[in-house]
Amino acid sequence: MTMKVAFFNPQGNFDRNDSHLTEHPDFGGQLVYVKEVAKAMGELGVEVDIITRQIIDKDWPEFADAYDYYPDAPNVRIVRIPFGGEKFLRKEDLWKFLPDYVEKIYEFYKSEGKFPDFVTTHYGDGGISGVLFLEKSGIPFSFTGHSLGAWKMDKILSSGVSVEGAEKKYRFSVRLLAENLAIKYASFVVCSTSQERYVQYSHKAYNADPYSDKFKVIPPGINSAIFNTEWRQEDEYIRTYLENLMARAPIRRQKLPFIIMSSRLDRKKNHIAVVKAFMENEELRDSANLLIVVRGVDDVFKFVNTHGTEEAEILKEILSIAKDEVGVSLFFANISDQRSLSGLYRVAAKRGSVFVLPAIYEPFGLAIIEAAACGLKVVATKNGGPSEIFANGEGLLIDPEDTYDIGQKIYVALTQFDAKKSLEIAKKYSWKNTALGYLQNIEKAIENKAYTVFEDDVQRFFELIKQL
Repeated sequence: MTMKVAFFNPQGNFDRNDSHLTEHPDFGGQLVYVKEVAKAMGELGVEVDIITRQIIDKDWPEFADAYDYYPDAPNVRIVRIPFGGEKFLRKEDLWKFLPDYVEKIYEFYKSEGKFPDFVTTHYGDGGISGVLFLEKSGIPFSFTGHSLGAWKMDKILSSGVSVEGAEKKYRFSVRLLAENLAIKYASFVVCSTSQERYVQYSHKAYNADPYSDKFKVIPPGINSAIFNTEWRQEDEYIRTYLENLMARAPIRRQKLPFIIMSSRLDRKKNHIAVVKAFMENEELRDSANLLIVVRGVDDVFKFVNTHGTEEAEILKEILSIAKDEVGVSLFFANISDQRSLSGLYRVAAKRGSVFVLPAIYEPFGLAIIEAAACGLKVVATKNGGPSEIFANGEGLLIDPEDTYDIGQKIYVALTQFDAKKSLEIAKKYSWKNTALGYLQNIEKAIENKAYTVFEDDVQRFFELIKQL
């Protein structure tokens, strides 16, 4: 009998065209992760449902249908559950609606006459949904935190935001309770790295023993059909696009390698530090151009003058720091999908370019593996997953808060580092291996008796969300 697995991911959304993927805080890396693990499981013969939220909102038309699918994944179904009203809600505003989400998932499977054998849950809201679903159905679940609230809370509070202000915006009290209950009742907890397991889950906010067998290190993978060194016809379009982008730059600069950043424009991704390092290091600036990927933005100057978003504020600061270098040694590229991004990487790799991920903290770092798989040299933050990915010197690690160190390491990568070393890391990470890691533990969990959920724990969550 075919195994059936459900993925609980109430925030963000999924559709066949990957709309908004990685462009919005609620459409971050965990959505890519869920999609790819689900598809990899499907390819292994598992029936998979991604259970997310139905949104009937003119600003988010892609998510109105109750069902969706991926054309290349016949065993994977996207199921959108109507809860929390029709309009888009940020993830921090979903907590109080999660009991309704779970109730409707239960009724959905009851109407189909077939429940999943197991549930994988993602992020804190998915995790607590797994707890509630376990209580109602007896079906076990795993918990993959992706990004743990306690560490974000520490950073927010250390930046000077008041406890009351942080709680009002981010709902940390609910998130931490949800994460703790997910850890408590999950059959197993998935971590991307040993650092995540032993350091992040050791935070005093969690009632967890990361040394217990419940915690499993299962690294993510990359889509090797997209991110590879194989030249494609559409890469010529990217080459022409870049040449046009640099048409007004001095002739000497038009053939230089690139220093590429392609993370979402977010303070914690730390683009500003690389821009400062580039401007401060004349030797580096003479050796390469700085290229920042801005998804969906053709005219950066117009964008910053017409938008009041965090993304616009960061770009405004970059323009202020770079001043006359825009269009000379600093360029912005509007690259909005993964295939075009991989093409950009391959074109840049032919110039001996460097990919930089300078985040203050990076839980894992799939982006550096994707870049390396396309032939780019890689420089990344020493804080978090990259230090484990580069354990054998496949890339260079930087102190993200030291612009001198950033500039020096990028220059070394440009002038002395061999991209073949970075390319080696890409061979270790595949979504098939990630899916197999899950399935191995799922089979053991199904054999064991599911946990009994204590009513007092559920009531604690209910009482807390009543206050929202």
